[in-house]
Amino acid sequence: MKIINKIITLIVLVGFTGNANAQLNAAGSQYYVNRYIANPAMAGFARGLSLNGGYRTLWHNIPGAPVSQNLTGEYGFQKVGLGLSLYNETAGLFRQTRAVATYAYHLDLGKEKKLHFGLSAGILDQKVNSADVVGGGSDIVIGEYNARELYFDGDFGVAYTSGKLNVEAALPNMKRLFRKDAQKVADEASFYAATSYLFSLGKNASGIGMEPKLVFRGVRGFDNIWDAGLQVSIADRQVFFTGLYHSTQNATFGLGMDLKRKYLVNLLYTSETSALRTYANGSFELNLRVAFGR
Repeated sequence: MKIINKIITLIVLVGFTGNANAQLNAAGSQYYVNRYIANPAMAGFARGLSLNGGYRTLWHNIPGAPVSQNLTGEYGFQKVGLGLSLYNETAGLFRQTRAVATYAYHLDLGKEKKLHFGLSAGILDQKVNSADVVGGGSDIVIGEYNARELYFDGDFGVAYTSGKLNVEAALPNMKRLFRKDAQKVADEASFYAATSYLFSLGKNASGIGMEPKLVFRGVRGFDNIWDAGLQVSIADRQVFFTGLYHSTQNATFGLGMDLKRKYLVNLLYTSETSALRTYANGSFELNLRVAFGR
C-alpha cells in the first residue's frame, strides 16, 4: 500500500508539473489570434459571433506528454461582449477541465478609443484517471483525490485600445482568492500584462503591418516571465507571420492566414525551455477560427 501511495503521489506531482509547464510555456494563440484566452476584457471585442478552437501537444516524444484543447465562443454587441471558454488538458494520468462564462463591457471613449472590462466565472475539475492505473486503480488515495469538490474559478481583466495601441492587464486563476489551499499551488499564472502597437507600412490594403508586443507574466512559485514578440502581416492582414522570444530562453514561431477576416488557420511551434531542452522537444499548436456577422 505504501508503494502504491508513493506512485500516486508521483503521478499527481507529474500532472501538476505538466500544468506548470503550460504556464511557463504559454499557448501561442493568446498573444495575437485569441486574446480572450489571456484576458476576459477582450471577449466580444469585435462585433458578431466568433468561434475559436485550439489543439496543442507538448513533448510528443515522451509517453503521457501533456495535450490540451481549448474552445472559445464570443459574441460582441455594441458595448457588451459575452464569452464561453472551455479548456481540457491531460498529462499522464492527470486531467483537468475548466469551463468559464465571461461578461465584458466595452466603453467607447471616442476616436476609436475604448476601455474594456471583463469578468469570467466558472469551475475547475482536476482528476486522476483511475481506469489507466495499473495494479492500483482502487487505491484509497486515488478515490480521495477524485472525490474533491469542484473548484470555483474565475478571471478579471481590463484593457485600453485606440485602434493601433493595445494595453492589457488581467488577474487569472482567481480561485486562490476563495480557497486557502489553492494558495499553496505553484503551477498557475498569477498576473498578465501586455502592450502592443500596430504600425502600417503602405497606404493601400496590400501594405505591410507590423505589431511588436511586450508581455509580462507572473507564475506562482516561479520567476516572472517576459515575452517580446512581433507579428508581420501582409495582404490586408490576411497572411501573417509571428515570432516571440521568452525569458525562459525559448521562442515561438508561427504562420497563419485569416481569409476575409472570417476564416483563420494558425500554426505555431514553441521550442522547449532551457531547463527541459535536453529531455524533450517543444510544443506544436493548431488554431482555427470562424467569424460570423463581421
